[in-house]
Amino acid sequence: MNAARPMAIHPVHAVLLAGTFTLFVGALLSDWAYWSTYHVQWNNFASWLIAAGLLLGGVALAFALVGLRHRARRSGLSLLYFLVLLATWLVGLFNAVIHAKDAYAVMPEGLVLSVIAAVLAGVATWIGFARPRTRDLS
Repeated sequence: MNAARPMAIHPVHAVLLAGTFTLFVGALLSDWAYWSTYHVQWNNFASWLIAAGLLLGGVALAFALVGLRHRARRSGLSLLYFLVLLATWLVGLFNAVIHAKDAYAVMPEGLVLSVIAAVLAGVATWIGFARPRTRDLS
């Protein structure tokens, strides 16, 4: 039997993780555009991007939780990845609550939370893709 070693994340998990990062960065850019112009539609875009980021991030979080249960993936890096992804999701949830307010009441909290969520999503993506990418097929 082969020794337990970290394995690459599942391709579906990788797509969900990359999509989460992209959506939170899009929300950050929309919030920045709203902060610069105060056109309400930018706030609407950010709200939808945050909601989609929470959806993909929640499924990626479920993948990460299941990954913690596999003996071959259990490591300090996997736990750190799960915790950073959980923090990303929670900050995104608080950001969605802030964005549910009137458009003119969103700033500056919405922009700050979008920056934090995007940075955390980037860190989670970095950690998630930092695992070895080889699999033993025997």
